[in-house]
Amino acid sequence: MSATRRQILARSGALGAGIAFTGALSELFAGTAAASQNLGHTGYGPLVPDPEGLLDLPEGFRYRVLSREGDQLRSGEGKVPSNHDGMSAFTGRHGRTHLVRNHENRVTAALAVPTIDGLTYDPMGKGGCTALTLDSRNNVLSERVAIAGTAVNCAGGPTPWGTWLTCEETEDRAGTNGYTKDHGFIFEVDGADPRRSGAVPLTAMGRFQHEAIAVDPGRGIVYETEDAFLKPFGLFYRFLPEKPLGGLGSLRAGGRLQAMRVPGVPDLSSIQETGACFEGVEWVDVPDPLAAQTPIRLQDFGPKGITHAQKLEGCYWGGRCVYFVSSFAHSAEGSAADHYGQIWRYDPSARRLTLVIVFGPDTDVQLPGESPDNICLAPSGGLMVCEDGNGAQHVFGVTRRGEVYAMA
Repeated sequence: MSATRRQILARSGALGAGIAFTGALSELFAGTAAASQNLGHTGYGPLVPDPEGLLDLPEGFRYRVLSREGDQLRSGEGKVPSNHDGMSAFTGRHGRTHLVRNHENRVTAALAVPTIDGLTYDPMGKGGCTALTLDSRNNVLSERVAIAGTAVNCAGGPTPWGTWLTCEETEDRAGTNGYTKDHGFIFEVDGADPRRSGAVPLTAMGRFQHEAIAVDPGRGIVYETEDAFLKPFGLFYRFLPEKPLGGLGSLRAGGRLQAMRVPGVPDLSSIQETGACFEGVEWVDVPDPLAAQTPIRLQDFGPKGITHAQKLEGCYWGGRCVYFVSSFAHSAEGSAADHYGQIWRYDPSARRLTLVIVFGPDTDVQLPGESPDNICLAPSGGLMVCEDGNGAQHVFGVTRRGEVYAMA
């Protein structure tokens, strides 16, 4: 069965490869449906093998390599670091684009982010971000270090004021792996002028295995996911800033970190029916956001406990709601049930959580549709997902008709 004809399952209990979805996607995917009708088929057609072996795309699409690991940074600060990961593009002046790119480097990384005075948090950390500036034709005008000395910069997210929040996916303390400072924080990065943001940990936003964030552009609340592979599994958080929507540096003023409690649901993996809806979601203050003695997910949240989930990943704001991903859940590793990916939607105004998509077992790992990771909503409508599973890795879309199509 070709990738362009893969159907989302009618319900999560069905067998075989595929995905279950809820009709609530209809409004979300309105733009995608129209585009598919214009094309006459799902998506943009089959992927065409790339002679260079880098990136297969549909016919009519092309790519450009902007930067390669190991090449010299245009700034002359050193080599392009290893392990490119989460990133975001920001509109600059005079038609320019600023691209901020994470480097998910551990202490064993081959090419560390070069340490730069004023931009380095911990000189023993090998992670960080680099920033590229492109002209209107996507020619690279500059490439430089944006922040250094951090660790395992996995994902993050953009702010409404045009900066990047880069997230450390580690809880290592000072003295571990040679680090001189505690890690597990979020840092703000200004891609246009990294000197303006420096290398300051946003400690009030919590110290844990961060994955991604999404900012409510109306209220300034920051939602955060925690990528915990093994028990105790991670939590879904929100941060209430003291200075919401205050621009660059405003998150340093602090705020309240809270974790999501879904009454009666200690583990999100136990929910298998798409469209399952939970009213009255609660937010509980985190006792110790810095996790000085105990990791946050092990802290005491009272007699009602807190809601956990394995492998929380991507997070994105759209349509007055925040969407977040659980990449998979394995009962053999302690989850309440098995799945190959969930996408959830939280509506803050209604305090309602809905399971939008469940990914089922994939009988062919070379086709898209398992282990969702990063997620975003396309400007024209529709859902775009980065896959991080077994076999070939895809960027794929999901239409409102429940069809999965490969984008790359």
